[in-house]
Formats: sequence, structure tokens, C-alpha cells
Amino acid sequence: MSNFFCGVKKMKFQIYTLGCKVNAYESEMMKEKMLANGYIYDEEKPDILILNTCSVTNTADRKSLKMLRHFKRENPQCILVVCGCSSQNHSESYQKEGVDILLGNQQKSEIVSLIQNFLETKEKYCYVNKNRKLCFENMAISKFTTHTRAFVKIEDGCDNFCSYCIIPYVRGSIRHKDFRLVLKEVETLVNNGHKEIVFTGIHTGSYESKGHDLTDLIHEVSKFPNLKRIRISSIEATELNEKFLKELASNPKICDHLHIPLQAGSDLILQKMNRKYTINEYQEILRKIREIRPDISITTDLIVGFPGETEVLFEETVETVKKINFSKIHVFPYSIREGTVASKMPMQVQESVKHERSKKIVSLSSDLESAYAKKFINQTLEVLIEKSAEKESIGTTSNYLKVKVASYFPNNSLVKVKIVAYENGCLYGEALVCEV
Repeated sequence: MSNFFCGVKKMKFQIYTLGCKVNAYESEMMKEKMLANGYIYDEEKPDILILNTCSVTNTADRKSLKMLRHFKRENPQCILVVCGCSSQNHSESYQKEGVDILLGNQQKSEIVSLIQNFLETKEKYCYVNKNRKLCFENMAISKFTTHTRAFVKIEDGCDNFCSYCIIPYVRGSIRHKDFRLVLKEVETLVNNGHKEIVFTGIHTGSYESKGHDLTDLIHEVSKFPNLKRIRISSIEATELNEKFLKELASNPKICDHLHIPLQAGSDLILQKMNRKYTINEYQEILRKIREIRPDISITTDLIVGFPGETEVLFEETVETVKKINFSKIHVFPYSIREGTVASKMPMQVQESVKHERSKKIVSLSSDLESAYAKKFINQTLEVLIEKSAEKESIGTTSNYLKVKVASYFPNNSLVKVKIVAYENGCLYGEALVCEV
């Protein structure tokens, strides 16, 4: 071990994160706790490696184990800490890898005491709680170091049990962060300079605390004057009720972008997936949203190759997607997750067919994305700068478009930009006004 912990000379650590915004937030929380206790963040020569894993697909599981083995080869003397959905789902596999501290999705907030106990005792530790009924594990951050936009986890768990999804089994039941604690955390992040916050969770739209729902939370945090944008990481169509739509119409701080998972463009497949809406219901909700904000960006998730998806049903999905006119589609080939209802369904689709269908949706998404972005050429958009170089700045608009500006602006600046071109998935613009 290169740098033994002794209270004078602190150890170095690295955190590697796979998966969703919830994982990114939880990694940020662990990083902040480690730094507050004197540990040093160092990706080059760490003494401690923390791997926060993902299990949403078989590919995510394989990548998580691959990264662990890579870390072991490259850093044989490191203390290995593994946590997250993949280790929750496959704890036995990770134990066989000789992990020093193995967690599932609980006790991440206790990362410092767990590491310090291991340093003192040299005893391996494993805690993977298989219960679904859990309390919300309170955690907070004061600054998001890996993104200009600050993620705020307000919810954990899911009770939807979509037939393809392992997440309700590895994340447990729905639970929420206390309303007052969310307000306090957002206020701290805004006071520390963040201009955009992203509410995130496993089932974010289910948020409820002390009689307050997600719309109430959005309304309340909007009162912080230095908070310029509020974004929702993802929300189900069934949760976009009249109360939310009224807030969308009256609150300019809500970003011009909603990510609303569709998953399939066929009612028959939606029913097999145990989704809670029909295509017509989904389209009606989008119609109401676009009445309020005609140019809003609506992105989605789509699974292709679900059991029973014939060529006819897939083409139905293609036509549905074209009709809805999304601005971007995140496409996933169906991944068999052992223990889910769909894993036992007949008429499983061949991998080669899934691959071809994925390619078709990716191509369609590229066309839709390009058509949506080009609508804003010659318009003025406000860009939050997230990456800067000497002669170029890159940022995102409220409607989640990437924009490059041929000028230097500090990160976290809000710049009014006249859009002049679209090329290779990115808008280009000329800066007009900058608010630092």
C-alpha cells in the first residue's frame, strides 16, 4: 500500500461511476465526504478505488465487472470498494473477485467510516440488503464537481415492476427525501454558484413528502433568485398531470426539455411490458405539453426486440415515433434480466434482429434530432457554458441542445447566442450577451 492512513498523511482515492444520474449524485456525495475527511482525490495513483456499478442491462453488468478486473490488474495494492445496482444484483460474483468492501445500494453515505474501519481491522466487509421496504438514505452535496449542472436526488426505488426491468428488485420500494431537506440542499447548491439543478431519482415523478409533490417542489425552489433553470431527469407520461402542466405554463425556470420514456410504440407491447398508458394517452399528454410550449424538446427511451415484437409490431413503433416527432430517442435492445417477468416470456427475439432494429431507430433518431435542432438556426438561445477552451466554449440550452461558440467564456456562464449553423450533432453560434 503506497500511502498508509495514519491521521497525518492521508490516503488517495478514486471513484469510477457507471450508469444513471442517481449513481452520479451518489458518487459525488461519497467524494465530498471523503474529501471532507482529509482523503485526496487522485485518479493517477489511488490507494482506494470506489466503483459505483450499474445493472440496468446485461451490458452494464458486464462493464461493471470488467472495470473491477481492470482496476485490480492496474492497482493490485489498492483497497477495492464496490457498490451500486450490479453489486446488489450479483453480490456473489463480486465477492469472488476479492472486494474489500462490498455494498449494494445501502450504506453509501457511511463510506468514510467503513473505509476507516477496514484500515484499522483489515477485515473485509459486505452489506447487501435484499429487503424492498427501506427508508430513504439521507445524503446531500454542497457542490457538484463533475458537472456544471447540479444533480439532486429526491427519490429512490420503484414500484412499477415493468416486466423487463430489474431496478425495482435492486433499488427497493419508492421512498422520498424530506421536502425541507431538498429545499436546503438546493439553496446550498445555488449559493455555491450552480445556476441549473436537475431533479433525479429512480422514479422521480412519484415524489411526495409532507403533502408536497414534485410540482410543489419545483414551484418552491423557483423562488431562489439565483437559480435560473430547473430540469427533471426523467418523468413518466402518467405523472404529467394538470397541476404540472399549469406550472409548466407559468414557470419559465422549468427547462424547455422533458424526457418522457415511451419504451414501445405498440399498445400490445406496452401491455406486455406492464406500462401504464396507451399510445393514444401518451400522445394526448404530449399534445397538451406542446400547446403550452410549442418548441419544447421531448426526448424518450425505446426498447426494441421485446419478447413477442414481430416485424409488424416493430414497424408500428417506427410509425408511432415518426408521428410523435421526438427530438431524440435513446434506444436499447431488450436485455433479458433474470428474475423479471419478461425473462420467461415466449417469442424471445434473436440478437441479430434486435441489432438491426436498434440501427434503424438510431438512424431515425439522428434524423429527428437534426430536424429539431435546425429549427433554431437564426434564433437566439441562452447557453449554459459547461466546457471552455482558449477560443471555444461549449454548453447546453434550456431545451438540451449542445452549442459551440467561437469565444472563451468561463464555465457556468449564461450566454445569449445567435445560432448560425448545425453540423455533426451540434449547433454553432455567435455570442451576443454574457451573464457570468
